[in-house]
Amino acid sequence: MTGLQTAAQAMVAATARLRAAGVDDPARDARLLLAHAARIEASRVTLIAPEELQPEIAERYDQLISLRAIRVPVSHLLGEREFYGRKFRVSRDVLDPRPETETLIEAALSAPFDHVLDLGVGSGCILITLLAERTSASGVGVDLSEAACLQASANAVEHHVEGRVDVVRSNWLENIDGQFDLIVSNPPYVSVEEMADLSPEVKEHEPRMALTDEGDGLGAYRRIAASAPDFLLPGGRILVEIGPTQAKKVGALFDAAGLVDVRVIPDLDGRDRVVGAKMPG
Repeated sequence: MTGLQTAAQAMVAATARLRAAGVDDPARDARLLLAHAARIEASRVTLIAPEELQPEIAERYDQLISLRAIRVPVSHLLGEREFYGRKFRVSRDVLDPRPETETLIEAALSAPFDHVLDLGVGSGCILITLLAERTSASGVGVDLSEAACLQASANAVEHHVEGRVDVVRSNWLENIDGQFDLIVSNPPYVSVEEMADLSPEVKEHEPRMALTDEGDGLGAYRRIAASAPDFLLPGGRILVEIGPTQAKKVGALFDAAGLVDVRVIPDLDGRDRVVGAKMPG
């Protein structure tokens, strides 16, 4: 091939390649990755569309598209993902922040809290968002993965809440002291049978321990329901994200643990997404 491709031509070719690989939104991904390769804001891609791509940018772009074609998530290629209006650094060590988890954020922010515990902190997107939105609050984030603890700590620094966050390596509540007026969690809730149905982006590039309990998908909720009442102040709230078919079973676990005001909150698509309850008192 003689001459250099324009940015527009490169994007068309990349879109076709991603479409052939079965990527969901190939044009969007081709655009985001071109912006990343050219080190510009995504909104400026149209401005460079008629220009020829410099060889080093073309090479970087080709590499990114090759990785996306084997279903490496865009967020891993960019190194970040947006959540509740903020950008969080992500990697294959943590679950990718997802828009439906913002349902949990909205529910948490609907009432006051001073001290929050996030079980399975991952990237830190839930805990850090809550502290960034509620500047008088402090919190503790817990994860079994050392890499996730480091990622959450780095994101806390990035969003200037590190002075109000304590990140602890712990198997759920084992290494935790004190009491909280809010406990939140987005635990692994995919059953081992459902793992086969996940997209390659999720199944092959996200940490398995953040996705499944290797059982019926309810193991984490059993642990949380059994222990959480010991860590909740009277009147304190607990909010957990769930899979869309788990509301009744998770609600029953909270009920059996002596929690009250059990309720189910749907996401924007109308699917059951969060189960909330309170400590009596």
